[in-house]
Amino acid sequence: MSIRERLSGNEAAATAMRQINPDVVAAFPITPSTEIPQYFSTFVSNGTVDTEFVAVESEHSAMSACIGAEAAGARAMTATSANGLSLMWEMIYIASSMRLPIVMSLVNRAVSGPLNIHNDHSDAMGVRDAGWIMLFSENNQEAYDNLIMAHRIAENKDVLLPLMVCQDGFITSHSIENIELIEDEKVKEFVGKYKPEHYLLNDKEKIAMGPLDVQTYLFEHKYQQANAMRNAKKVIAEVSEEFEKMTGRKYSFFEEYKMEDAEIVIVCMNSTAGTTKYVVDSLREKGVKAGLLKVRMFRPFPAEEIAKALSKAKAVAVLDKSDSVNGVGGALYTDVTSAMYVNGVNVPMVNYIYGIGGRDTTSYDIEGVYNDLMEIVKSGKVDNPYRYFGVRREK
Repeated sequence: MSIRERLSGNEAAATAMRQINPDVVAAFPITPSTEIPQYFSTFVSNGTVDTEFVAVESEHSAMSACIGAEAAGARAMTATSANGLSLMWEMIYIASSMRLPIVMSLVNRAVSGPLNIHNDHSDAMGVRDAGWIMLFSENNQEAYDNLIMAHRIAENKDVLLPLMVCQDGFITSHSIENIELIEDEKVKEFVGKYKPEHYLLNDKEKIAMGPLDVQTYLFEHKYQQANAMRNAKKVIAEVSEEFEKMTGRKYSFFEEYKMEDAEIVIVCMNSTAGTTKYVVDSLREKGVKAGLLKVRMFRPFPAEEIAKALSKAKAVAVLDKSDSVNGVGGALYTDVTSAMYVNGVNVPMVNYIYGIGGRDTTSYDIEGVYNDLMEIVKSGKVDNPYRYFGVRREK
């Protein structure tokens, strides 16, 4: 029997961490993820977990401590947001290059500057090529479930990569929702014990970690990382299938909402999907064949599957909650269009940058995107694929 609760996204993440009971948690407070280590520290202080909680002096130190713990053979976790992730940047790459399956809860927030503490995806997009598996979460339930699955994915012998679970700052992190928790014993059994094959404190095997890796070997090691990311795709599918058997909750690489006969489709990530589903339902009542594709697994990117899912659409809009500032669209749009081209799928596509710095995204905004798609279908052409909504323009 699942346990029905009402929790915020941060409480849900901390609860998942409590049930996992990692060996080490190292963290430094930063809005809006501060509550996760704060809640977890109470579990440490009251003896609910036997985790070694390391209160560090910065986020760079938090990831450094996780790297040291994981390299020594311990299961390590952390949480951060925005500028905290930026301060970790050097260690983010080191964690993945050393093939350490650290799990991080990333509560998405705008990266400075100017200073802004509200939600967009600029922090996650800044490390999208750092070699971390990236799972996105529409709501509190998904943030919790993704964290429960995270170690099983990251620690798989064919993967051994760090993993971050993303959720939208304040929108889900601080909003209280109904949630179904899994019993502690079931989580413990599902996650299992961490049994690394190679680690520094193994007195039966002498190894070095973090050595100088010059022209002779670095290319091969990066190729191995890339292969591990490709392997992660299969492992994520297998773990999700096992999770469904335990909970009845099904997770795929992405969610298809009313896509069976959809002619106009929005592609997006995280909490915006909830608003989009509302608009899809409203448009369906009017006879408009609208659909949604919500990306859950951003790294590795499910290119072939997304191209197939969008192949029957007449027009597609990809929503990016961060601007790549490259003059030609956001990161999700670039990946989706690449997937379509490589797989020989030709569908008119547009990109919308939206929600920067926590700018509110309403159902009217989303309906406006669908209206634009209907015009594209009607006219058969895309005048400008690089668009914005919700931004005030100079007159």
